Amino acid sequence: MNTPPVGHHEPGLYEIRLEGRLHERWLAWFDGMTLTSVPNPSRDSEASAGQGVITVLRGPVADQAALHGMLARLRDFGMPLISIARIDPGPADDTGDVAGGDR
Repeated sequence: MNTPPVGHHEPGLYEIRLEGRLHERWLAWFDGMTLTSVPNPSRDSEASAGQGVITVLRGPVADQAALHGMLARLRDFGMPLISIARIDPGPADDTGDVAGGDR
């Protein structure tokens, strides 16, 4: 599959995974993103502490500057970053419930 190079000023769809639960009240800081939580299979024993969960932010990001700003906000929450991926737009999927929790 050939993917054309992505410029610094082009919008894209991203998926960002974080260890732990990000409360849905922070979603306003990530305009246009969806927030879901899924079990973290490697940390099942800590589910009650919120660490047995992975938070997934998914949605459009205007450009690289906006992505870096979003990452700076996430850094300030102190949640470990698991992955960032630019994804191809596709049909909507339901990967989890809207998160609620501690942070």
